[in-house]
Amino acid sequence: MTAGDRRPGSRFDDVADAAARAFRLLPPTPQDVRPPAGPGPRRPAHRVSADPDTVERDLIKLVLTLVELLRQLMERQALQRVDAGDLTEEQEERLGATLMILHDRMVELCAQYDLSMQDLNLDLGPLGTLLPPAE
Repeated sequence: MTAGDRRPGSRFDDVADAAARAFRLLPPTPQDVRPPAGPGPRRPAHRVSADPDTVERDLIKLVLTLVELLRQLMERQALQRVDAGDLTEEQEERLGATLMILHDRMVELCAQYDLSMQDLNLDLGPLGTLLPPAE
Protein backbone atom coordinates (compact mmCIF):
# COMPACT_ATOMS: atom_id res chain seq x y z
CA MET A 1 0.00 0.00 0.00
CA THR A 2 1.42 3.39 -0.97
CA ALA A 3 0.87 6.67 0.83
CA GLY A 4 -1.65 7.70 -1.85
CA ASP A 5 -3.72 4.50 -1.30
CA ARG A 6 -4.26 5.07 2.42
CA ARG A 7 -7.63 6.07 3.76
CA PRO A 8 -7.76 9.73 4.97
CA GLY A 9 -7.98 8.93 8.70
CA SER A 10 -4.99 6.60 8.72
CA ARG A 11 -2.49 9.48 8.85
CA PHE A 12 -3.99 10.48 12.20
CA ASP A 13 -3.70 6.89 13.37
CA ASP A 14 -0.04 6.87 12.33
CA VAL A 15 0.58 10.11 14.24
CA ALA A 16 -1.20 8.76 17.31
CA ASP A 17 0.81 5.54 17.19
CA ALA A 18 4.09 7.44 16.79
CA ALA A 19 3.19 9.70 19.72
CA ALA A 20 2.29 6.71 21.89
CA ARG A 21 5.66 5.08 21.10
CA ALA A 22 7.49 8.34 21.87
CA PHE A 23 5.76 8.75 25.23
CA ARG A 24 6.60 5.16 26.18
CA LEU A 25 10.28 6.04 25.70
CA LEU A 26 10.10 8.94 28.18
CA PRO A 27 11.17 8.05 31.70
CA PRO A 28 8.41 8.46 34.29
CA THR A 29 8.70 11.28 36.78
CA PRO A 30 8.91 10.40 40.48
CA GLN A 31 5.31 11.46 41.14
CA ASP A 32 4.18 9.10 38.36
CA VAL A 33 5.86 6.12 40.04
CA ARG A 34 5.94 6.59 43.81
CA PRO A 35 2.93 7.32 45.98
CA PRO A 36 3.25 10.72 47.63
CA ALA A 37 4.53 10.92 51.17
CA GLY A 38 1.79 11.51 53.67
CA PRO A 39 -1.95 10.96 53.69
CA GLY A 40 -2.84 13.66 51.13
CA PRO A 41 -4.13 12.88 47.66
CA ARG A 42 -1.63 12.40 44.88
CA ARG A 43 -1.06 15.46 42.70
CA PRO A 44 -2.26 14.62 39.20
CA ALA A 45 0.28 15.05 36.44
CA HIS A 46 -1.13 17.29 33.71
CA ARG A 47 0.52 15.68 30.73
CA VAL A 48 -0.65 15.28 27.20
CA SER A 49 -1.92 11.75 26.71
CA ALA A 50 -1.00 9.76 23.61
CA ASP A 51 -4.13 7.59 23.59
CA PRO A 52 -5.40 7.21 20.00
CA ASP A 53 -8.99 7.55 21.26
CA THR A 54 -8.33 10.99 22.76
CA VAL A 55 -5.79 12.38 20.31
CA GLU A 56 -8.12 15.14 19.04
CA ARG A 57 -8.90 16.41 22.56
CA ASP A 58 -5.23 16.18 23.52
CA LEU A 59 -4.21 18.15 20.43
CA ILE A 60 -6.79 20.82 21.28
CA LYS A 61 -5.43 20.88 24.83
CA LEU A 62 -1.89 21.42 23.56
CA VAL A 63 -2.93 24.17 21.14
CA LEU A 64 -4.99 25.95 23.81
CA THR A 65 -2.05 25.66 26.22
CA LEU A 66 0.22 27.40 23.72
CA VAL A 67 -2.38 30.10 23.04
CA GLU A 68 -2.84 30.66 26.79
CA LEU A 69 0.93 30.93 27.27
CA LEU A 70 1.12 33.55 24.50
CA ARG A 71 -1.90 35.38 25.93
CA GLN A 72 -0.24 35.60 29.35
CA LEU A 73 3.02 36.82 27.80
CA MET A 74 1.14 39.50 25.81
CA GLU A 75 -0.68 40.55 28.98
CA ARG A 76 2.60 40.96 30.87
CA GLN A 77 4.14 42.95 28.03
CA ALA A 78 1.03 45.16 27.89
CA LEU A 79 1.26 45.85 31.64
CA GLN A 80 4.93 46.78 31.29
CA ARG A 81 4.08 49.19 28.46
CA VAL A 82 1.28 50.74 30.53
CA ASP A 83 3.60 51.13 33.53
CA ALA A 84 6.25 52.71 31.31
CA GLY A 85 3.72 55.17 29.88
CA ASP A 86 4.32 54.02 26.29
CA LEU A 87 0.61 53.88 25.41
CA THR A 88 -2.10 56.48 25.02
CA GLU A 89 -5.31 56.12 27.02
CA GLU A 90 -7.13 54.92 23.92
CA GLN A 91 -4.45 52.29 23.22
CA GLU A 92 -4.63 51.11 26.83
CA GLU A 93 -8.42 50.74 26.58
CA ARG A 94 -8.24 48.84 23.28
CA LEU A 95 -5.47 46.56 24.55
CA GLY A 96 -7.32 45.84 27.80
CA ALA A 97 -10.57 45.08 25.95
CA THR A 98 -8.75 42.81 23.48
CA LEU A 99 -7.05 40.84 26.25
CA MET A 100 -10.34 40.42 28.12
CA ILE A 101 -12.08 39.18 24.95
CA LEU A 102 -9.24 36.73 24.31
CA HIS A 103 -9.45 35.41 27.87
CA ASP A 104 -13.23 34.99 27.60
CA ARG A 105 -12.83 33.15 24.30
CA MET A 106 -10.22 30.85 25.88
CA VAL A 107 -12.67 30.00 28.68
CA GLU A 108 -15.38 29.28 26.07
CA LEU A 109 -13.08 27.00 24.06
CA CYS A 110 -12.04 25.14 27.20
CA ALA A 111 -15.70 24.59 28.11
CA GLN A 112 -16.45 23.42 24.56
CA TYR A 113 -13.79 20.70 24.86
CA ASP A 114 -14.57 19.89 28.52
CA LEU A 115 -11.31 21.38 29.78
CA SER A 116 -10.62 23.83 32.57
CA MET A 117 -8.01 26.57 32.47
CA GLN A 118 -6.07 24.54 35.08
CA ASP A 119 -5.95 21.60 32.62
CA LEU A 120 -3.85 23.78 30.31
CA ASN A 121 -1.07 24.09 32.86
CA LEU A 122 1.08 21.16 31.75
CA ASP A 123 3.43 19.51 34.24
CA LEU A 124 6.99 19.72 32.92
CA GLY A 125 8.36 17.36 35.54
CA PRO A 126 11.43 18.74 37.35
CA LEU A 127 10.93 22.12 35.64
CA GLY A 128 7.55 22.61 37.30
CA THR A 129 4.42 23.71 35.48
CA LEU A 130 4.38 25.50 32.14
CA LEU A 131 2.18 28.40 33.23
CA PRO A 132 2.55 30.43 36.40
CA PRO A 133 0.02 29.71 39.17
CA ALA A 134 -3.34 31.43 38.77
CA GLU A 135 -3.63 34.55 40.87
